[in-house]
Amino acid sequence: MDFETKMKELEEIIRKLESGQAGLAESMELYEKGVRLSAECSALLEQARQKIVKLVEDNGQKAELPFSPNPES
Repeated sequence: MDFETKMKELEEIIRKLESGQAGLAESMELYEKGVRLSAECSALLEQARQKIVKLVEDNGQKAELPFSPNPES
């Protein structure tokens, strides 16, 4: 399951829990699934963040450096 699908499922779980229509047992199952999906989404985001690279010129050759959200000026 990809990130977007996991997020849609997580949003649906949140809607169900917020509606108050689920009983206690179903709410607990939904909550547990939501926690798992949230952790999986966070892990996917972290993997994506780590893969982002910035190409820079270094003496005429390109070098890959880890992404930095605050590049040096």
